Amino acid sequence: MSLLSFIQWNDLQHFETMPQPVVARIEKVNNSHELPLHTHPKGQLILALHGYVTCEVAGKMWMVPTHSAIWIPAHVSHSNRASDHAELCHVFIQASELRMPNKTCTLAISSLAKALICHFASLDQHYPSYGETSRMAQVLIDVVSGLPKQPMALPLSTHPTMAKLAQQLLAYPEDRKTLAQWASYLAMTERTLARLIKRETGMSFGHWRAQLHVIIAVQKLSSNMPVQRVSEYLGYSSVSAFITMFKNLLGESPKRYVKQQLE
Repeated sequence: MSLLSFIQWNDLQHFETMPQPVVARIEKVNNSHELPLHTHPKGQLILALHGYVTCEVAGKMWMVPTHSAIWIPAHVSHSNRASDHAELCHVFIQASELRMPNKTCTLAISSLAKALICHFASLDQHYPSYGETSRMAQVLIDVVSGLPKQPMALPLSTHPTMAKLAQQLLAYPEDRKTLAQWASYLAMTERTLARLIKRETGMSFGHWRAQLHVIIAVQKLSSNMPVQRVSEYLGYSSVSAFITMFKNLLGESPKRYVKQQLE
């Protein structure tokens, strides 16, 4: 961990232990940095205002693009990395709050929720248990707990072969090798690799790679990259093939999906 991130981490630890049931703050990240595995006594909501954040929780990678947030319940071990020039809002909610999800998930943040969270973060967080700020904290929980979940998790594995495959696909998402070609590259049979992927991720190879692609696609689309460029970036032979994949996983076309996130 760099000295800068160490200082930020110590500051964050002090902040989250405040007695208030809900506290929030906005963090601007100049250079990408990673916080290693850690936990929080409160549940943590990380909202990406600009850029994105990647978290690893319980063997899954969660990529949170702009206009989305990840919810991590209290005491759940996780690591996270912010992109360069990211702007993040951290919201810590008391562990006893039952309205919040009891498992890690990614939430689609509405314009109302974003405005409410950012306004709350601008207020004095040393507020009493009564009054306007305290009431706003409860409204914030009401709004956030009702937000729709997004399928933004990619199952990972510590198995050496799976780790190598994931590393290659993350580094070169445009690589369109077939399962048979990957099996040859990894010096194993196609059937053995298919069984390994299914056992380690619960998904077929095609579904697993499509899940990675849709996570990256939402990140790029939220950064205003045109649909055609995203399709090319991910190595699709045509824009229509990319749109079909996207609709199969998220139920909407890329343009419509991003538009809904901004409403």
